[in-house]
Amino acid sequence: MSRLTPAEALVLLRSGDLPSLAADADAMTERLHPGKVRTYNVERNINYTNICISRCKFCAFCRNETDPDAYVLDETTLLAKIEETVRLGGQQILLQGGLHPSLPFEWYENLLRTIKRHYPDVNIHGFSPTEIVFFADQFGLPEQTVLERLREAGLGSLPGGGAEILVDHIRQIVSPKKASAKRWLNVCRIWQRLGGRCSATMMFGQIETHEDRIAHLCCIRDLQDETGGFTGCFTAFIPWTFQPGNTELAEKPKTGAWEYLHFLAVSRLFLDNVPTIQSSWVTQGLQIGTLGLSFGADDLGSIMIEENVVAAAGTVFRSTEAAFCEAIRSAGYEPKRRRNNHKT
Repeated sequence: MSRLTPAEALVLLRSGDLPSLAADADAMTERLHPGKVRTYNVERNINYTNICISRCKFCAFCRNETDPDAYVLDETTLLAKIEETVRLGGQQILLQGGLHPSLPFEWYENLLRTIKRHYPDVNIHGFSPTEIVFFADQFGLPEQTVLERLREAGLGSLPGGGAEILVDHIRQIVSPKKASAKRWLNVCRIWQRLGGRCSATMMFGQIETHEDRIAHLCCIRDLQDETGGFTGCFTAFIPWTFQPGNTELAEKPKTGAWEYLHFLAVSRLFLDNVPTIQSSWVTQGLQIGTLGLSFGADDLGSIMIEENVVAAAGTVFRSTEAAFCEAIRSAGYEPKRRRNNHKT
């Protein structure tokens, strides 16, 4: 099967033949992941602060330092959250926060060291490329130095947050204070050179066009090619839909299940060098999320013991490991809890 060109992917994205698209994506998943196993993880999304100077138009979570509900997690609360995660079988935490204007860089290093001192076996999947760029600019450090120091303090892997749409004219409208697409990608490149791996995300359904969505996929595929192909920079691609509630873009309608599944299938077909495509049940609900396993996804993500960012926009889905396994079985697959970084 020849590699899809961007033009061909755009045609597929505009196609109305969802059943054929699903069948092609499912066949590709079967080639990459033979058999009926579909994976998931148990982790917790810990947001260490909701204070953020970026004020993105699509965000309902961020606060100013002076807001009454602004917070920075204290050590006791943080460790209690991790302890509960471990009791529930979790081996990893997703650690991200807002772009806080006042915390010193040593605070982040101490945060990692505290976690590793108490929970040495828990992987810290933390600090998105957007946060890394912010740290570099805020503290006058090269991005590589930031990553090296965080890795030394205990950072295990890098999540793909803050990507949204990797097209700068879109970023200038909805998140002008965030890292450019080039800098976001370069953080992932540097991390890979240091021996680390990342996930990649995409939040679609805001103000971007179909062409912008394909441009984002091109960014991911090109960097993956550059860094080694299937074993390159990115372990997984996780597309999810913008949730407009309580944001400056609240007038935008939610992206529905048809469009979500359609894009999921195109993502699998286009990203032939990314091992895993993850279905976003957190934004679509467990029923549609599980259906995504027949539209190119081979992973259902995490049961997400805690999730705050999407919930702030009014979209709240919760599940348990037992419900996850039952949903995967009901879809005709064998559930298997994976290790960190999408390794089973």
